[in-house]
Amino acid sequence: MAKTNAGNFFEDFTIGQVIEHATPRTVTEGDRALYGALYPTRFALPSSAEFAASVGLRNAPVEELIAFHIGFGKTVPDISLNAVANLGYAECRFHEPVVAGDTLTTRSEVIGLKQNSNGKSGVVYVRSTASNQRGEVALEWARWVMVHKRDVGSAAPETVLPDLAKVVAVGDLVIPEGLDFTEYDFTAAGEPHRFDDYAVGEKIDHVDGVTLSESEHMMATRLWQNTAKVHFNEQARPDGKRLIYGGHIISMARALSFNGLANAQLVSAINGGAHTSPAFAGDTVYAWSEVLDKAETAAPGVGALRLRLVATRNRDESMTLRGEDGKYADGVLLDLDYWAFVPR
Repeated sequence: MAKTNAGNFFEDFTIGQVIEHATPRTVTEGDRALYGALYPTRFALPSSAEFAASVGLRNAPVEELIAFHIGFGKTVPDISLNAVANLGYAECRFHEPVVAGDTLTTRSEVIGLKQNSNGKSGVVYVRSTASNQRGEVALEWARWVMVHKRDVGSAAPETVLPDLAKVVAVGDLVIPEGLDFTEYDFTAAGEPHRFDDYAVGEKIDHVDGVTLSESEHMMATRLWQNTAKVHFNEQARPDGKRLIYGGHIISMARALSFNGLANAQLVSAINGGAHTSPAFAGDTVYAWSEVLDKAETAAPGVGALRLRLVATRNRDESMTLRGEDGKYADGVLLDLDYWAFVPR
């Protein structure tokens, strides 16, 4: 019997299958530092232990997306090692803030399957949960990924499409214990804009851009222990290009959004997301946001903004998401819908 792992192919998945993913991962201050080296992030709360304490958090959490990347990376050897591409996300909620010293362990359940019409691949839907060493849920999410078939001639499974919510309800957002923005330091945070300064329908051009490099995206993907072949091996794709990990684009766009949304301090949930076009080294990524909704929360001084974060290849000052045909506009790389906590 072979001792090496070739990964699961589409026909290896069954509805209800539960997978306990290997290699628990302990978060360190090194992860915080490397995240800042890879992405131009400047949000005050994960950058400053003093700022975190001033808004009621006992420990300084790392960026929420660090936990997302680690949890996601754990699923790759079992779910998407043989992926064509990761397609989207839904119902992602951040529960317990992750701090240095926490150890995350991830499990997934297969909740949907649909073979593609070409018979060469299919879409696998999974719901994953990352928990810390105390058994507390740090985050949970659903995602769907296109996976190669091992045998094109194998029978297609019965199609099962999960019913996923388009938006995480405001009442289901998890507010970190003690969070209090009543004494929020706008000077330290970098911008004066608060909850009431944002209007539904408003668009914000984040202005800045970053050119992607092979070395940085592969370093990031290794950091999160994401072993998907398409990110490293030029022979894994017909075009001979290494595909930029979609999470790398999410983190880059989130970091760029600081310019205009510096006070969107905590990502609470990801309602949905789509990687609408592949990205490669040499592409220059820009970002813009749209305010989709606003809501009050029970936490003192804390409001919630529902934001659409769009990453583009090259800057689009018109901030156009879709063309007249309803399809994503040329250059759109990422369409991410999320909730963030902001001071009122």
